Amino acid sequence: MSQVTAYHVLFYGGPDGYQTNRAQISLYDAAGKVVAYVRFNDPGMAFEPDAESGGIIRMHLPSAMFENVIDILRNEKPINVYFAQGRGFLGTGAIEPVGEGE
Repeated sequence: MSQVTAYHVLFYGGPDGYQTNRAQISLYDAAGKVVAYVRFNDPGMAFEPDAESGGIIRMHLPSAMFENVIDILRNEKPINVYFAQGRGFLGTGAIEPVGEGE
């Protein structure tokens, strides 16, 4: 499991995007090392399976989830990413109190 401390957003133009993806969010740890790529696919685009290689997670989500992921990255802390059972996981690192507001 890696704690995410920074991110970078990249959108791909053209009718087919880039390498089957429409957009990508790169996630970094406190040392500035990439720990994951969260890639987004439009409806009808091929979805690659989630994978981990060389300590970097590659997670794939529908483009409709892009705003949700950005919202979590902007407003929550800590954020963790990990790979288990053939899937990437991204979420808050602690139990959040109900109604705390941001």
